[in-house]
Amino acid sequence: MEVSVLLHHLPLSFLLILLLYGCGRILYSIWWKPRLLSRRLIRQGIHGTDYKLLLGDMKEYIALITESWSKPLGLHHRIVQRVDPFTLSTVQKHGTVQNPVWDLKNWKVSFFWSGKTPRLIVQDPKMMKEVLANRNGHFSKPALSSEILVLTRGLTTLKGDVWSIHRRILNPAFHLEKLKEMVPIFASSCRRMIEEWKNKFGLEESYELDVWPEFQKLAADIISRAAFGSSYEEGKKVFELQNELIGLVLEVMQSLQIPGFRFIPTRKNRRRKELNKEIGSILRSIEQKKENEMKDKETARVDDLLGLMLQSNGGQAESRSMTMDEIIEECKQFYLAGQETTASLLTWAMIVLSMHPDWQEKAREEIRGFCSNKEIDFEAINRLKNLTMILQEVLRLYPPVIAQYQHAYHETRIGEQLVIPAGTDLTLPTLLIHHDHDLWGEDAEEFKPERFAEGISRASSSSRDIPPFFPFGSGPRTCIGQNFAMLEAKIALVLILQNFSFDLSPAYSHSPYTVMTLQPQHGAQIILRKIVTGS
Repeated sequence: MEVSVLLHHLPLSFLLILLLYGCGRILYSIWWKPRLLSRRLIRQGIHGTDYKLLLGDMKEYIALITESWSKPLGLHHRIVQRVDPFTLSTVQKHGTVQNPVWDLKNWKVSFFWSGKTPRLIVQDPKMMKEVLANRNGHFSKPALSSEILVLTRGLTTLKGDVWSIHRRILNPAFHLEKLKEMVPIFASSCRRMIEEWKNKFGLEESYELDVWPEFQKLAADIISRAAFGSSYEEGKKVFELQNELIGLVLEVMQSLQIPGFRFIPTRKNRRRKELNKEIGSILRSIEQKKENEMKDKETARVDDLLGLMLQSNGGQAESRSMTMDEIIEECKQFYLAGQETTASLLTWAMIVLSMHPDWQEKAREEIRGFCSNKEIDFEAINRLKNLTMILQEVLRLYPPVIAQYQHAYHETRIGEQLVIPAGTDLTLPTLLIHHDHDLWGEDAEEFKPERFAEGISRASSSSRDIPPFFPFGSGPRTCIGQNFAMLEAKIALVLILQNFSFDLSPAYSHSPYTVMTLQPQHGAQIILRKIVTGS
């Protein structure tokens, strides 16, 4: 009798245990774990915002961004308070470690809450470099949403051994010797843009132009030609489709996330899937065509990024090579990283040189001394010291990517004392570090290219062993395309400065903000004036 009663009640008891277990897991995840992580940080003298159940600091973040982005700035370079007001506010309130036992008074570390996860802001160049060096392999990119991964599953999203394999295969395509061979491609695309600009003048002496979309088109054209060679027209079609896809993905990211909503066949969800499929199909066709070309060694072209990548991939053991799908994802990455980064750099360079006509003229005079109006010579480009200094200072004041993000997958010690608990996110605020008065001096928010006259290592007023300059990251995951982007930007500016003088239009509103990269919120309206050759 007792046994039958026990058996009768077992399912109910089992369900009750499961319910209690589930409630316990949820309570631990949304309350106890955040509290435990918070205590571990506070015990080390690190301060931050108070934890708010589930939402964290999202409400405050959105409020500050909304207010800051609603108003333009004056014509100056004090942009941090507009571009990233929440991080700046957190650092100003909580950003200095106070621990009487340790000598950490100069460490700028604080935290806020990204949902139920503490996010450590590390505004210290030495610590930032140590995190990015990742010698123990404990740090990696935070898990990315499926919406972002629709855009690319290329190099910047990968981790561990898969990342190492891809990086090793891609490296040869970005060696300086290979980039030298691409100078004619860069110059050809830039000259086409210059001619289009000149044709807009008509009989007028000046012409107003929004250079932001112009540089996006230029970067797309260069990437298409450099990446796909003779198939660049198909490559340009990929860019157009991917641009539409980026817009749809950003729309999703900026709206309320409802679990499972992306699987509902709405018009925009269907369009995202169609775009992703069409992009993959075009890239698969380009790749197959290139592979077939390379089988004929007499006519094989290996002077474009895709050819170089396939050549490098072909020399790997099967277990250490990339699949066709992985190559396609890396091709998507060419566009996503290359196009946005270079367009951002060139746009801010034009805006800044319009604000500082003395440096515009210094650069132009230097170009007259080293570069002819007919040919673009790689060695001559490399001798342009003023232009290099200008671009470095633009990258300092207006870095295309304003912060880098990591996640501690294991408990990790940074420096001699600071312990970062597993499960903690990290923000490495490039923009804040580049504008930090303690690191760059009281003129940190002034445009002074001469600070780079003796190179990057001597540009800062702080310790020279760790220059606080991270426009392309640091460590093993330094941007693979940084030399590509810098060479592209130099060639474009050389040709622009040879052909035009320029000023800001009265219509220009100085409103930097970030959407994947640092962009002009209301465009970059510039007034161009032709320079007569020989003048």
